[in-house]
Amino acid sequence: MKNLLLLITAIVIFSCQTQTQKAETKTVPDTLRYENEVHLRNVRQLTWGGNNAEGYWSFDGKSLVFQSDFSEWGVECDQIFVLETAEAKKGFEPKMVSTSLGRTTCSYFLPGDSLILYGSTHLANESCPENPPRSLDGKYVWPIYEGYDIFVADLNGEIKHQLTTEESYDAEATVSPNGDRIIFTSMRTGDLELYTMNLDGSDVVQLTDELGYDGGAFFSPDGSKIVWRASRPETDEEIKVYKDLLAEGLVQPTEMELYVANADGSDARRITELGNANWAPFFTPSGDKVIFSSNHASERGFPFNLFTVNLDGSSLKQVTFDDTFDSFPMFSPDGKYLVWASNRFNGGTRDTNLFMAEWVE
Repeated sequence: MKNLLLLITAIVIFSCQTQTQKAETKTVPDTLRYENEVHLRNVRQLTWGGNNAEGYWSFDGKSLVFQSDFSEWGVECDQIFVLETAEAKKGFEPKMVSTSLGRTTCSYFLPGDSLILYGSTHLANESCPENPPRSLDGKYVWPIYEGYDIFVADLNGEIKHQLTTEESYDAEATVSPNGDRIIFTSMRTGDLELYTMNLDGSDVVQLTDELGYDGGAFFSPDGSKIVWRASRPETDEEIKVYKDLLAEGLVQPTEMELYVANADGSDARRITELGNANWAPFFTPSGDKVIFSSNHASERGFPFNLFTVNLDGSSLKQVTFDDTFDSFPMFSPDGKYLVWASNRFNGGTRDTNLFMAEWVE
């Protein structure tokens, strides 16, 4: 478990062909791909150093928006950066589009690719919030900072709108491919639930209401469904532990399963019962499967690898075969590329970097 703490803490600090993309498909030696990774081809590294995670594609498939704490880019804790994948090379510094204040998380492009949204604590405190203990009474925990709100900024970093104003955790926002709704996680009712809203923050609708952490949600390619990670404490002891931690602004993410539902929250159902932590789900380009990160086969808490599973929970297949950590997978809008975060080939450091590859069915 100690190794799991170090590993996850290192990373959690929760596409139209163009000439540019044609250049990206140029064959390169697949030295960053493990032998069994048959669904990946021409693996490219996009960042070098620090902890870089949650890289999400622009609607045109040319750029990624992601969070990083890389000190050489002048930040003390997670801030938001934008990177054109064609420009990625060692030593290149992408553009910061957050304020550099507070801590940020979970960024995403809005339709048109001129605006991004992200969660930030900078209004509550301009300094990086204090990190909680990595474990509490032997339990690995994530912080749920109540100062998080969701903001919209342009690519010069100027904040254009504040979408949430509740005195609670509001973060983990992503956008429907249809460009009409945002889904996010909020603790405004006292529990961590999923909500949707319009792009301007209006018409907020609650989707989940079961006790437990609901978060990290994404829409399907056609916008008709959602997938997310959830914990579901059931016994009296589990419920007490969950509520006690939540009262301290903490969650324990070591037991999570995946759920799917219609985009309005109806017909919600669990699709994994694997044990351990199953999280960071995203729909495959066909929309009939989910790709996600899991350590369900791990006895020591790691490695985490990527898997796919059908929406009915059948046909579980392993995609990556790293011995440390692979997570945060996302397909490009045209379904041709996969981007994810990994500790692979980091020279024995704790660095988590972004990688992309052509997807092979």
